[in-house]
Amino acid sequence: MEVCAPVRRNRWAFLVGVAIVGVLSAASVYGRVASTDDTQWLPLDIIVGIVSTGLLLLLPRRPLSTAVGLAVLATLSPAATPPSTVGTLTVAQRFPLRTAALVALAGTAGHLVQGLWRPNGNITYLWFTILDVAVHAALLGWGQWNQAHRQLVDSLRERADRAEAEQGRRVAEARTLERTQMAREMHDVLAHRLSLLATYAGALEYRPDSSPEKLAKAAGVIRTGVHQALDELREVISVLRDTEIDELPGGRPQPTFGDLPALVAESREAGTTVSYDDHVADATTLPPATGRTAYRVVQEGLTNARKHAAGHPVWLSVAGGPGDGLRIELINPASNGTPLTPGSGTGLVGLTERVHLAGGTLDHGKAPGGGFRLEASLPWPA
Repeated sequence: MEVCAPVRRNRWAFLVGVAIVGVLSAASVYGRVASTDDTQWLPLDIIVGIVSTGLLLLLPRRPLSTAVGLAVLATLSPAATPPSTVGTLTVAQRFPLRTAALVALAGTAGHLVQGLWRPNGNITYLWFTILDVAVHAALLGWGQWNQAHRQLVDSLRERADRAEAEQGRRVAEARTLERTQMAREMHDVLAHRLSLLATYAGALEYRPDSSPEKLAKAAGVIRTGVHQALDELREVISVLRDTEIDELPGGRPQPTFGDLPALVAESREAGTTVSYDDHVADATTLPPATGRTAYRVVQEGLTNARKHAAGHPVWLSVAGGPGDGLRIELINPASNGTPLTPGSGTGLVGLTERVHLAGGTLDHGKAPGGGFRLEASLPWPA
């Protein structure tokens, strides 16, 4: 297996560091011999220097045992002082304070023993002890500070990565929610539009003897409706495929409560008899979101009535005012057989979720006198 370039560089840097420590060990032995003119310990110093420098190769994998072994060798010769110092610093950078302090204490004890039986003539034992303790305390503090700094940097990096991932997740959830809302909007619009087309197409199929004017009018309505449905379908597809959902190509204004009469008129033109009772006081104060939800409730109700009870009358009542809320009730006769157009079965599910998000309630089921009833209650602050 080929070793990557950063690993090779780190390995070479480590080997160069070991070589530098070996040179320092040799310099320590040379300095001791030059100052005392005593060569009786030279063979021991050379052996200890070679062994301690070689042990540094094990330091990355076994730092604790290697550092303790170097502290023991430091009792025999000053040649082990540089490797033992490196071992103490390495443990202080990687292990908790208690473990690092014990290793530093072992290194201090090893050098104190060395100073007893191989004293340095250039300094008293008291000052040797003070320097030994000060150096190992400095190594311990430096190593612990480096460890804390590294942990802090790693923690900040992890928090930044986690925050970035969380932000990405929130953006993805927001996009998914927006696409779901847009898909729900398009379901409502397309279902309404296609049910109108099916109504006019059914009229053409079952009344081929109609006058040319009526046939031409129905064909014109179908052609216009098809174009509108294609535009709306193209719009939702572009939204669902687009990465950025903020830009809505060809975006049309959302419907409002004031568009309800036009919606009822459109259903009447398609042949549905709609009895519309409007008892809403001061509709101008109705919140836009509530008005839009009300529009979708009525639209879904008329669409379902046209699908399942085509040709039968529909009764629609809208009432309410500021502080009292907005109540919508739509009743149509029971289904008269096969639906005019197949449904997805998710219209009322999405409508219920929409009403709940608006803070209202939605109820649907059999009407008391037979047929189907759709009833919604929406909040309207005073």
